[in-house]
Amino acid sequence: MSLPHTVIAASAAKPKLQVTGLSVVYQSNGKPLAAVEDINLEISDGEFVCLVGPSGCGKSTLMNAMGGFLSPSRGSVAIDGETVSGPDRRRILVFQEYAVFPWLTVEGNIGFGLSKLPREEREQRIAHYVELVRLQGFEHAYPSDLSGGMKQRLQVARALAVNPDVLFLDEPFGALDSITRVLMRAELLRIWQAERRTIVFVTHETDEAVQLADRVVVLSSRPARIQDILTIDIPHPRNISSPRYLALRDELLKMIGLAYEI
Repeated sequence: MSLPHTVIAASAAKPKLQVTGLSVVYQSNGKPLAAVEDINLEISDGEFVCLVGPSGCGKSTLMNAMGGFLSPSRGSVAIDGETVSGPDRRRILVFQEYAVFPWLTVEGNIGFGLSKLPREEREQRIAHYVELVRLQGFEHAYPSDLSGGMKQRLQVARALAVNPDVLFLDEPFGALDSITRVLMRAELLRIWQAERRTIVFVTHETDEAVQLADRVVVLSSRPARIQDILTIDIPHPRNISSPRYLALRDELLKMIGLAYEI
């Protein structure tokens, strides 16, 4: 029996993020090149959604359009009913690269976007996120003194500190070794469960998607279209060897054409 995967909205509640008829067309050598085509998607407040699809299919393009970092050729994106028309500090994008300021300490990086807050509130917020991402004792350290996983946690802390409505993560663990990557998944889940921000997460790892997401949106090859949506109906923390987890992982592999064969 096929597992449920066709629900577009996670609930009947008003969506946090709504994508309607979204298409992105680039110009390549003077000719139009469709990167994303007719995407319709609703994401609920506090939901964790993963985008998966073939390399180069348009996942990052779709995410950039959702966040207002790229203007769509057709269609629209709305957050809390307000049309997204450009970048905004309420929508933060975290990249695979360590996008931290090397000349600022951990505290300086986390507090970078908080200059308008009163000093006491700013210091409290910095302290909160230092603790949340487990960087106590490194408050005065510079990025060059941190491991890869610590730098990525710092990047997430800096993004969360400005209180974004939606956090966009574009393969944020891609540059990490396999062990650190697994540890960072657990860390991100812990942070997400504590903060309950809406997260859109691009990955090419099926196990990562099934371990993290409430729903996995499967995109086709370019131009990216929604090919399928898989609802992950098991609670966190997820037992990656449980029959239900393995069944969901195998269903996702079938959706993207990579079913295991023995």
